[in-house]
Amino acid sequence: MCRRRVFPGTSEQVRAARDFIRSLLADHSCADDILLVVSELVSNATRHSRSGLPGGLVVIEVRRWRRWLAVAVIDQGGPSEPVMRPPADPLSEGGRGLPTVDACARWWCWRGDTRGRTVTAFFRE
Repeated sequence: MCRRRVFPGTSEQVRAARDFIRSLLADHSCADDILLVVSELVSNATRHSRSGLPGGLVVIEVRRWRRWLAVAVIDQGGPSEPVMRPPADPLSEGGRGLPTVDACARWWCWRGDTRGRTVTAFFRE
């Protein structure tokens, strides 16, 4: 199974992205973790890439096979690369996106450059 959907690159679309994933994966054993990861990755895309600029877009792709599932969030690139590091202030609200992805997914990776990046998280059924 492969499904893909394009969303406007606004923070308001995080909920729509979760609804899209929920409709596809309600039966998945890791559905809650997957929803959290999608929220973090779409939020990161709208905050840290050109997808968050007016007219920007974010693409979500879900691939499911045998006992695995991959969720990819594709943005329009930007000046910085995805980096996992602890937040400077432990009480701050920001800086927890990629550590959350790392904790929830079996593994994750990214590829791309300033023109566009894809962050993919993998889950086991």
